[in-house]
Amino acid sequence: MRGLSTTAERVLEACNNPRTSPNYLSHVISLDPVLTGRVLRVVNSAYYSLPRKVTSLTRAIIMLGLNTVKNLVLSTALLDVFRKKRATQALFEDDFWVHSIGVGVIAKFLAETKGVPAIQREEYFVAGLLHDLGKVPLSSEFTEEYTMILKLAKIKQHPLYQEERVALGLDHCVVGRLIAEEWQLGSPLDAVLSCHHNLDAATCQSELLASTVALANAYANIYEIGSAGDFFPDEAVVDSLPKSTGIAWSSICGLQGRVLQEIEKARIFLHIDEKKQTA
Repeated sequence: MRGLSTTAERVLEACNNPRTSPNYLSHVISLDPVLTGRVLRVVNSAYYSLPRKVTSLTRAIIMLGLNTVKNLVLSTALLDVFRKKRATQALFEDDFWVHSIGVGVIAKFLAETKGVPAIQREEYFVAGLLHDLGKVPLSSEFTEEYTMILKLAKIKQHPLYQEERVALGLDHCVVGRLIAEEWQLGSPLDAVLSCHHNLDAATCQSELLASTVALANAYANIYEIGSAGDFFPDEAVVDSLPKSTGIAWSSICGLQGRVLQEIEKARIFLHIDEKKQTA
């Protein structure tokens, strides 16, 4: 599987350096006119609802923050890679991405509930967005087999990852870890991609992020916000989530309306409609 673009790699490298200045990052991003346009479009979108239009790339970076710029670049770069592969052949593409965005939005809401600082909540959104990426190459490379796996999981009322293991000898969490390692996404995202169905394997430093995404994923599956093939989540995992996250189900049952509204805003953040038109 191809990696991230050179521009994306340079931007992520700059964002990961605590000494990076907005001016330097602006210089790196400005070398890519498409990425420049995306950053400016996002900062001026309904997602942020700023009172005045921002035309300066450096000012946009300052207002968004390095973390948000990093997440924007990472999210759009990954979406570019997978859309070019037409990766979700066995899955319904629209349903898959609505589910992914939904989990990201819910995880961000849950992070707010837990008192996570605002500057860190975008990481929860991106982690939720990317949690099921291991399914994408499985769906693309083993389309016929994966179509059958999806059917069997639904008929048997089993968690999807269990049927993946039976049919392929691995599951999307294993593939997710390989992607995270190959693209050097960092240990927090590595934990989410590889451990959201097995939280005991997550490190202490990543446990809250992984368990929050797992709870968001369970919520999205139960309330059928999009679909990534998991119609019957692992009950033992679901039952353990309120304790591991410290968030009771009763406190999040009324989120669905807000989630659907935020999904539409997140489409702007990720340029989903734009990509459909240019695919």
